[in-house]
Amino acid sequence: MKIVVTGANGQLGREIAGRYGDQHQLVLTDVDNLDITDYEAVREFLTAIKPAAVIHCAAYTNVDGAESDREGAFRVNAAGTRNLAAGCRDLAARMVYISTDYVFDGETDRPYRENDVPHPLNVYGTTKLQGENFVREIAPRHYILRTAWLYGEGKNFVRTMLKLARERDSLQVVNDQIGTPTYTKDLATAIFKLLAADAYGTYHASNNGAASWYDFAVKIFELAGVKTPVAPVPTAAFPRPARRPKYSVLENYRLAGTVGDPMRPWEEALADYLG
Repeated sequence: MKIVVTGANGQLGREIAGRYGDQHQLVLTDVDNLDITDYEAVREFLTAIKPAAVIHCAAYTNVDGAESDREGAFRVNAAGTRNLAAGCRDLAARMVYISTDYVFDGETDRPYRENDVPHPLNVYGTTKLQGENFVREIAPRHYILRTAWLYGEGKNFVRTMLKLARERDSLQVVNDQIGTPTYTKDLATAIFKLLAADAYGTYHASNNGAASWYDFAVKIFELAGVKTPVAPVPTAAFPRPARRPKYSVLENYRLAGTVGDPMRPWEEALADYLG
């Protein structure tokens, strides 16, 4: 299958290229060779390539930066996604859009399902939700995958914690934001299972279980054999421009019912990553 991958230099893009490059004809793009915010450039590029599918991983992911750069975040996350959706519609190509748990406000006591009503707390979540809505309105053959706390090949929380542990005598990590760490390897598996099934719609695709950032850090250090002490602290200890949801655990309800849930418990996936 000929597939265009946007954001190919990011963690998920690298995972897809590394695992599926020999199984599919992947056309890897990033900001250096495709400006997704330029409608004409996107239309011309997709018309020339004629892909069967587009996996849209590119995003403005600076959650705090988006608060003071609403226009920039909208241009990439919403307008850029709209441009790709239009191109997919015109070519009858399938579109995979990677969204986020931050479309929810975290004011719940149970994992979110796909039909729960989004209510983002910050600009990043708002623009990602706008991207979702454009995909639904424009591209009939679409898959929207909401995921969370992603790590893989590149800069991420796991590598940051291990680096800080080498540099400091002790660490403090937030313990009142609850979500699910997700390994790009498992998310990529879910994407290609859905592409094979032609089962369009909105899905949650995060590793299973729940953790705070503190829990995540403790497990990282345990698996890596790191002895640096880590203490739990509230979000208020690290004031940030963007509000975060207190609880944004996702339930892979539709994924399990459609192709089976390939997402492992987060602890198992993390052990694989660190192994």
